[in-house]
Order: sequence, then C-alpha cells, then structure tokens
Amino acid sequence: MNIYVAHLSWDTTGDSLQNLFSQYGEVTSARIVTDRETGRSRGFGFVDMTNDEEGQKAIDSLNETDFEGRTINVSVARPREERRPNNYGNRGGGYGNNGGGYDRRRY
Repeated sequence: MNIYVAHLSWDTTGDSLQNLFSQYGEVTSARIVTDRETGRSRGFGFVDMTNDEEGQKAIDSLNETDFEGRTINVSVARPREERRPNNYGNRGGGYGNNGGGYDRRRY
C-alpha cells in the first residue's frame, strides 16, 4: 500500500518517517519529496507498506496527529497522473508575437 503523508516538518527525514510507520507493520520504503533545485523538503512524502491492513491501520492511527511539531495528514496515495506536454514548443521568451519595442499600431 502506498501512503501519502502531508504537512511534514522541514526537518523530517525518510528514516524518521520509516520509524513512525514501522510501529504498524513492515515498511518497504519511506521517502521525503524534495525540491529539485534546492534539495529542501517540500513538506510531504510517501511510505510503502507491504500489508494493506497494516497500512490502513497506520493511516487511521496517524492521520491528524502530531509528528515532529506538525499535525500531519495521512491518506492512501492516489496514482500519479501523467502530465500533458505544453503546447508552447520552443518559442523562446516574450509573449507570443508581440516582440516588444515600439508599437506602430498604437498611433
């Protein structure tokens, strides 16, 4: 079972998250999602548990409880949605065909 954990402290680590959930059953992985550029926590993470019953018990027990100074939200993770590609292509900067500068149509 894949579990979503939100409102985590910026200081929460994957290990501390794994320790929290391992009280309810076997945890196969626990990871904190981080910002690509800064490496800083984004305040949420995912925990994988092998047994669905144990996972549900963890969700029921831990949702809206205090963990490392924050009230966390715990729920079943939804499947990741595919991102649609944008339709902008590689046009460079600017705003479409405006190009900036003096606008002759203005006067």
